Amino acid sequence: MDTPRFGVPERLAQRMTMAEQHEYLRARLSRRRVLRGGAATAGAVAGTGLLGAACAADTKPAPAAGPKPGAATVDGALVAPFGRHLAFGADPRTQMRISWQVPFAVRKPYVRIGTSPLELTRKVEAEVRHLRTPSLSDQLPAVDQFYLHAAVDGLRPGVTYYYGVGHADRDPAEPRHFASVGTFRTAPDRPGKFVFTAFGDQGVSYDALANDQLILGQNPSFHLHAGDLCYADTTGHGKKTDLYDARVWDSFLAQTDSVAASVPWMVTTGNHDMEAWYSPDGYGGQLARWSLPGNGPDPRKAPGVYSFVYGNVGVVALDANDVSYEMPANKGYTDGAQTRWLDRELGQLRKRPGIDFLVVFFHHCAYSTTSAHASDGGVRDAWVPLFDRHQVDLVINGHNHVYERTDALRGGKVARRVPVEGSADAVRDGIVYVTAGGAGAKLYEFPVPDSYEGHVKDLDEVKTYHWTKDGEKNRDSADWSRVRYTGFSFLAVEVEPGPRPRLTVTALAESGERVDRFEVTRPRRQ
Repeated sequence: MDTPRFGVPERLAQRMTMAEQHEYLRARLSRRRVLRGGAATAGAVAGTGLLGAACAADTKPAPAAGPKPGAATVDGALVAPFGRHLAFGADPRTQMRISWQVPFAVRKPYVRIGTSPLELTRKVEAEVRHLRTPSLSDQLPAVDQFYLHAAVDGLRPGVTYYYGVGHADRDPAEPRHFASVGTFRTAPDRPGKFVFTAFGDQGVSYDALANDQLILGQNPSFHLHAGDLCYADTTGHGKKTDLYDARVWDSFLAQTDSVAASVPWMVTTGNHDMEAWYSPDGYGGQLARWSLPGNGPDPRKAPGVYSFVYGNVGVVALDANDVSYEMPANKGYTDGAQTRWLDRELGQLRKRPGIDFLVVFFHHCAYSTTSAHASDGGVRDAWVPLFDRHQVDLVINGHNHVYERTDALRGGKVARRVPVEGSADAVRDGIVYVTAGGAGAKLYEFPVPDSYEGHVKDLDEVKTYHWTKDGEKNRDSADWSRVRYTGFSFLAVEVEPGPRPRLTVTALAESGERVDRFEVTRPRRQ
C-alpha cells in the first residue's frame, strides 16, 4: 500500500517538484468533494476553543470582517491576541513589523504604540491574512487561522517603544489589558556594542521553550532563525508518513511569544517549512504568518530571502531550498534570481561605509558531518564561491540537529585552524561555518565523538559525505570539523565596533554551559 494519512504518496513525491505536489493535493481535494458531496470540506464553523473548523478554500488574504453567516460567533471583547512576533522592516532603525494571531475573525485590528506604556497614542491599522487549511485527512479537522500584521514606519532610531495589539472590541490601551503591552527597541543610528542570537530547527517542545528563555537572558537585539520553524510538516520530504497539522503553528507561536514579542525574530525557510497545499512553491503559509523585510529579489515568491543592516553588521537571509541537491522539491524555483541577487547584495554591503561584518544565514548546511544530512553540494556549488569573493565573515546554518563548527575555510579548504578560543579573520584566513541546529527538535548523531569546550577530542579527519547533483551521497574526508556537540544549544554573538572590530561567537547549551567560543575579526581600520 502507498496510501498516505496525508499528502503525496512516497512513490510520487520522490520525483515531484513542490509545484507538482501542490497540484496533486488540490486535485485530490476536488475528488473528495465529488465523492463525499462536499461533506468533509464545506459547512459552518463546527468548534470553538483555540481554533475552529472551516470550509476548505483557496488560501488568500481576507478583509477584516466578522464571521460568515451561519458560523459560530464570539464576543469580540473575549477574543484575546496571542503569538506575537516582531520583525524588522528593510530599515531596522525606523521600521518594525508587528504580527500576531487571533483564534477567531475580529473587526478592525490595529496596533497602539508609544514611547510610554501609559501613552500608546499612535494607532496603526493591521492587515488580516486569513489562512485556510482543509481536512486532507480523516484524523485532522479543517482549520481557519487569522494572522494580523501591522507595518510600523517612521520610528526613531535607538528608541524603546511600547505597543499593544487589539481590535475594535478590545482596546489594548485599557487598564485591564496593561499586562499584555509589549516593547521593542529600534536599531541605533551609530554602531555600538550589541548581541544577537541564532539557531535553527526548533519545533514545539520543552527543549525549544528552554532555549527561548535562555536566549531572552542574553538581551539580544535580534534573533536569526535558520529555518525548520515548527514542524507542522513532520518529515519535510512528502513521504507517506507525512502528517501536516496546521494547528502546530498555533502552539509554536504561543511558545515563542515570550521572546519574539520583544526580540525581532528574523526567520528564513527550511525544508519542513515548504507546505505544498497553500501555493505551488509551498510558501503561502509563510507569507500568511510572517512579515519580513521584503527587499529580496521577489518577496512574494521568496519571502525568506532578504537583508538588513544593524549597526556595523550586514545580515543576509537565504532560501537554500532553491539550490539544494539533497531535497530538490523547490530546486531552481527562482530561476537563478536569488543567487544573482546574493552576488549583488553582498557586493553592495561590502562597499557600504560603516559595515564591518557580513553574516549570512540559511537552512541546509554547506559543511557538516552528521550521519543525517551532512553537507549539501548544491549550497557549496552555488554560494560558497560568492561568500569567498565578498569575504563573508560568518555563515550560520541549521538542518543538522546538532552544534558543529568548522575551521576557517577558503574554497572549501582549511586556511586556518580555529580551536576553541581561537580567532579568524575573513580577509586573511577565510570563513567560519556554524551549524546551529540544536534549537529543540530531536537531536542527530555524529559518526565520531563530540569535541567541545572542556571535552576536546580533536581528529585529523572525519569520514562523511556531501550530496551531489544526482541526489547521491559522495564520500568526503573532512579535516575542517573542529567543534562538535550533540545537544540542544544556540549561538550568542557579541558585536564590538571600533578600530579593530570583533565578533565574539559563543555556543551555549540548554543548561547554560558554554560549548564553544571563538572570535571573528576584521583588519584594523586605517
